[in-house]
Amino acid sequence: MTVVNGKFTVNTKGNTDIVDITQQVKHTVYSHSLQNAVVHVYVAGSTVGITNIEFEPGLLVDLPEALERIAPTNIEYHHDETWHDGNGYAHVRASVVGNSTMIPLIDGALQLGQWQQIVLADFDNKPRNRTVYVQIVY
Repeated sequence: MTVVNGKFTVNTKGNTDIVDITQQVKHTVYSHSLQNAVVHVYVAGSTVGITNIEFEPGLLVDLPEALERIAPTNIEYHHDETWHDGNGYAHVRASVVGNSTMIPLIDGALQLGQWQQIVLADFDNKPRNRTVYVQIVY
């Protein structure tokens, strides 16, 4: 088994900013000219997530609205009592979404659905610079 690591930075606006990172991931993966592998895309941080969605205007509204119902911004969180940073909701949202996704690379192509993109969602209450790690195992 061989492991190849790559990374790139994404600048976000925070507040459930959803950024399509599919092209950056493809560039990282395809630059190695591999045929068959497992690609793990991971973002470090407790207020940020990685997932797969159709990156289209309706879902860019639907996903934040759904997360607002799950972890509202306007309620009290015990985290905020401890740290006084007002981003308890961001930690909950990141936990729900998760911080990674895996995509198979088969015959040199990432196996994404026709309308499926890889996205980073930054839930923190301020702009951030996020590092995305791409690990390829073959």
